[in-house]
Amino acid sequence: MFESDPHKQLNPLLPGYSFNLYLVAGMTPIIENGPLDFFIDRPGGMEGYIVNMTVRGQGKVFDGQDAFQVNPGDLLLFSPETPHYYGRDPGSPDWYHRWVYFRPRAYWANWLSWPYQTRKVGRLSVGTGTLFKEFEDLFVQIDQTHRQDKYTAEELAINLLERLLIRCYEEIPDNEPTQVDARILATCQFIAKNLALDIGLDDIARHISLSPSRLAHLFREQMGVNILRWREDQRIILAKHLLQNTHTPVAHVAGKVGYDDQLYFSRVFRKRVGLSPRDFRKSAIEHHPLLEEGLASEAASDNLPSFSDKLTAR
Repeated sequence: MFESDPHKQLNPLLPGYSFNLYLVAGMTPIIENGPLDFFIDRPGGMEGYIVNMTVRGQGKVFDGQDAFQVNPGDLLLFSPETPHYYGRDPGSPDWYHRWVYFRPRAYWANWLSWPYQTRKVGRLSVGTGTLFKEFEDLFVQIDQTHRQDKYTAEELAINLLERLLIRCYEEIPDNEPTQVDARILATCQFIAKNLALDIGLDDIARHISLSPSRLAHLFREQMGVNILRWREDQRIILAKHLLQNTHTPVAHVAGKVGYDDQLYFSRVFRKRVGLSPRDFRKSAIEHHPLLEEGLASEAASDNLPSFSDKLTAR
């Protein structure tokens, strides 16, 4: 088993949790004077998105003239770098809210543009009737699926998250479709097809027929992150897939996702995922024994060493 950092916060409900995964879900049960009865205060926001839904009690978001209350059936969407300041409303004995933290995929942009916002926090209410149960069930399914002991758990949870975001999009009153700029879609496709190449902003801009500064501004405006960060996200997503589902050596995985230097790739991967590539692969095998069997069969069909042999050899 890989060694864990004894000083690392492993509970996402408590301060200090790194949120360096691509999807984390849960429920925060805040009771007056309980251990979780404090205000979350992140002036710089987070690197990913958080969508949450109040299921009991009342919460308070922000202070001063921007302050507002959330009640059962209210959903919030915090985009990257949007300030977070929220907790139990002082007038309520408790506040229970379900939440999902995630890094979005490129084609989700339309679903993440909620028109009703306060300080860039999107707001939507589905009430406490039939829709309440439907939406809470989706949050529960995402959480439960992500916790399953199977190597496809994250992908299945992301699939459910897509459904949640689409349903939110459908329920926004008077929602008018906002198309992602075709040049940004083309940029995403160009980057995705060339993840293994070290293509700079100037080269990408030239391919899209925009100036580098205009492309950088437009991309961040529509995607919520800069181009280099988005490309790094896609590289890490592909690397995780290759490490989990193939017997490709770590050095070759690094090359396939655009890193000629394996040591640098390992540093980036550890920073983003919380584990080295080797430990991530070992963890996948330890938690999902069927994965080792599948990879061993794949190696045998190619007349290659088994996955276990490869781990031992490195």
